[in-house]
Amino acid sequence: MDPSLKILPTHRYPLTISSRFVNDSCKGCNVIGPIYGGYRCNEPSSTGLFFHKECAEAPSEILNHPSHPQHPLKLHTSLRKPSKCYLCGKSLFAFGYHCSSKCDFAVDLTCGINPFPVTIEHPKSHHHPVFFLKEPAKPGSRRCGICKGYNGGCSYACLECKVNFHVECVNLFQEVNHPSHPQHPLELLLYESLNSDAEKTCLLCGERPNKVLYRCSICNFSVCRFCTKDPPPLAIEHHKTHEHRLVLLSRQISFECNACGMQGDRSPYMCIQCGFVVHRTCIDLPRVININRHDHRISLTHHLGVGYSKCGICRKDMSQYYGAYSCAICPNYAAHSLCATRNDVWDGVELEGTPEDNEDIAPFKVVGDNLIKHFSHEEHNLRLNKDNINRDEGSRCEACVLPVYSDPVYNCEECRFILHEKCANLPKKKRLVFNTKPFTLWSRPPRTFHSKDFRFHDVFHCKACRVKSTGFRYVSDWWVLDVRCGSRSEPVIHDGHKHPLYYERKNNHCCDACYTEIDGYLLCCDTCDFDLDLHCTDLPKVVKHSCDDHPLSLCYGENANGKYWCDICEAETYPSKWFYTCSDCGVTAHTTCVLGDFSRLMPGHIINYNKVRVEVVPNDHSSRPFCASCHSRCRAPIILKLCDPYSGYICSDACAMSISTAMRTTI
Repeated sequence: MDPSLKILPTHRYPLTISSRFVNDSCKGCNVIGPIYGGYRCNEPSSTGLFFHKECAEAPSEILNHPSHPQHPLKLHTSLRKPSKCYLCGKSLFAFGYHCSSKCDFAVDLTCGINPFPVTIEHPKSHHHPVFFLKEPAKPGSRRCGICKGYNGGCSYACLECKVNFHVECVNLFQEVNHPSHPQHPLELLLYESLNSDAEKTCLLCGERPNKVLYRCSICNFSVCRFCTKDPPPLAIEHHKTHEHRLVLLSRQISFECNACGMQGDRSPYMCIQCGFVVHRTCIDLPRVININRHDHRISLTHHLGVGYSKCGICRKDMSQYYGAYSCAICPNYAAHSLCATRNDVWDGVELEGTPEDNEDIAPFKVVGDNLIKHFSHEEHNLRLNKDNINRDEGSRCEACVLPVYSDPVYNCEECRFILHEKCANLPKKKRLVFNTKPFTLWSRPPRTFHSKDFRFHDVFHCKACRVKSTGFRYVSDWWVLDVRCGSRSEPVIHDGHKHPLYYERKNNHCCDACYTEIDGYLLCCDTCDFDLDLHCTDLPKVVKHSCDDHPLSLCYGENANGKYWCDICEAETYPSKWFYTCSDCGVTAHTTCVLGDFSRLMPGHIINYNKVRVEVVPNDHSSRPFCASCHSRCRAPIILKLCDPYSGYICSDACAMSISTAMRTTI
């Protein structure tokens, strides 16, 4: 094993000391704040975990704990049952010490290593002794004498002054000498007491404290309590970042970081000898990583060089004179260092010294001329067919469940199994923007797995576009995507907009195609204010519907006067929204009316839909059937037929929910 790795009782995988500055939650004590010189985990199944050094090195057993000396306390890294810390009253999320006997005594990691004393004779924040109050206070009843915030948990109290203190505030010094500002002492102040021109952000970590901070009013120098308790080192030697010693310049100063090329405004580390300047968060950046915005590994370089213009993640300009991540396979792909190591982009695994994973992700093997053996249909061979031969009106691709029309397809030589050529080429593993871990392509849910897990249902709900489907799915953790959302790569070129589109996660933004408010991923334009939700992104350009003899084409909105009417539901349409139309007949229709709720369910399949057994059937009767729920005639081209012992048809997802609720009520 690598000698830099340590096996510690606090974690199941080896941990390594990290020189990286992070503002994160410690896995051991759950305290959120700056961590430097702690431990990190590089195991793919538990990446992104950081520990304070003290928390990572916590002992596996504590003897003679002052609050429970009669029995040893054993360290547990997973909960057997929900419990609370005996001392501070906080919930034990994972780590804690439990009595090795049959007592119910349990404390969290912090109270196990550094238990709160029952009495503090000389607290740093008060001039009288204070006593520990284990019982939690009623909401709004105990106000901290230091930060003035209310405390719902345990606290300390001065019985003489009748004042309370948070356990984290009781030992805050009213005045400290800080190594980053030795010329003047720093005074503890309430955030809300500062005047408008005072510096309210920590000069060292850049965070804005919400209650108290330490401040020098002479120099307008402010630091948070975390950077006061554990100040960053004044000098660092880290040869992977820079060959010379780096010195902390603790002041507000505008600079360009040599490691990432991006602007900074405070407290960089600097090499006096050669002028190298770096954000403290850019020290000890990983050398080789995978990100969810690119298919290949990217590597850190200290000098990007020519040939790169825009960051592949934020799309902002890149400079050839600074460090960045670049791809050895794609000659023009690079990303800013801070963009590539974001928590929503990087999977947290450092790959330096790890050989490339040569896992076969090819979806098929070539077995002859235009003949393949696809992993989803290994019982028969599939033949490439680029001509419109032997295709009936209802032929649909097994992967995306869309009609094949005149697209090139792979046909099974012995059954009706069909795949679009592009769907047959979808890789079995792929990295996508929705999750930092890779996605795996499933052709069908595992039949041997008996679970309520929605990922294994016949019908799944695409988490990106919200469409229900019976086709192939890409799965990563709890993310389940249909193959349309799983095959899309940036930039997205769409006929409905003149500029390239990129993924962004937004809240309370309306789609410009359907005016629906979206909280989540959208495709957005960098050039103009245009947002497109992923459901509208996947609307087919051409569809067929019984309302017209000709194919209907997707219209991307019009600036038209007058009223439009949907020829299917006969309600008004709004021409500024996307709709379907026939250029020959002038027919117009809502996109929802043309497609319905079941357009991605394979006709002929018997499935469980909202716990109701149904058959997916085309709505091609000579007269449209009545819905068993809303009692209207079914308009959608694909509908559901109730199976024995029930009968009737379902026209929409809302009606399916109503039927499901009614059936559960009668059982």
